[in-house]
Amino acid sequence: MNANVRMPLEARAPAEVDEGQLEVVVCRTLPDLMQAMAVRALVYMGEQACPYDEEYDGNDFAGATHLILRRDGEPIGTLRIRWFADFAKVERVAVRKEYRRGRATLMLILAAKKLAEKKNYRKILGYGQVRLIPFWEQYFNAYVRPRRDGFVVSDHDYVEMVVEGVPPHDALNLDSDPYELLRPEGAWNEPGVLDKSAARAANNPGGLSR
Repeated sequence: MNANVRMPLEARAPAEVDEGQLEVVVCRTLPDLMQAMAVRALVYMGEQACPYDEEYDGNDFAGATHLILRRDGEPIGTLRIRWFADFAKVERVAVRKEYRRGRATLMLILAAKKLAEKKNYRKILGYGQVRLIPFWEQYFNAYVRPRRDGFVVSDHDYVEMVVEGVPPHDALNLDSDPYELLRPEGAWNEPGVLDKSAARAANNPGGLSR
C-alpha cells in the first residue's frame, strides 16, 4: 500500500535501532497540522525537489485526516487519509530520512489502516512507487490493481495498489451509539466532551443538528 505518496521510503526490513518512544496521533490542532506540513516539506520539497503547488494540492482540508508520528515528542513522520464512499485513500506518506530504517514507517501506515478499518472501510487505495512494490506486498499484503496502467506523478513512476481492510467487530456504522459518532476523530472509544450532555435534561428546543 502507499499513496499519492512520492514516497522516499526504503524497501527493506526494519532494522534494530534505538527508536525512542514512538507515537502516532490524529492531527486535531493547528500545531499538529503545522508539524505534519513541516515534515512533508522536508521530505518532498527538500529531498525530492517537489514543486510547492504539487505537494500542497488543495486536498489537505477536503475530507482529509492527517496523522503525525512523533519520536520522544519530535515530529518525524506524517500521512494523509482521504475518505471516499467505498474506499479510503492513503497519501503523502513521509518519514524524515534519519528515521526510515526502523519501524517508524510501518507503525505510521498500520495506524492509518487501523483507523480506516475502525471507520468500516474494506478497501484502502494507495499509489505506490514501482520500486517499492515488494515492500508493500511483504508488509501489508498489498496487490497491484490488475488491468490498470501505471502513471507518473512529480517525476516518479506509480501504480495503483490496494490493501484489504478487516473492520473490527465494533467498527463504526449507522447503528453506532450517537455519542460515539460525536467523539473526536480516532478517539471513538474514549468518552468525549459531548458525552457529558447525557447527564443533562434537554432544555434547548431551538438547537440545530449535531
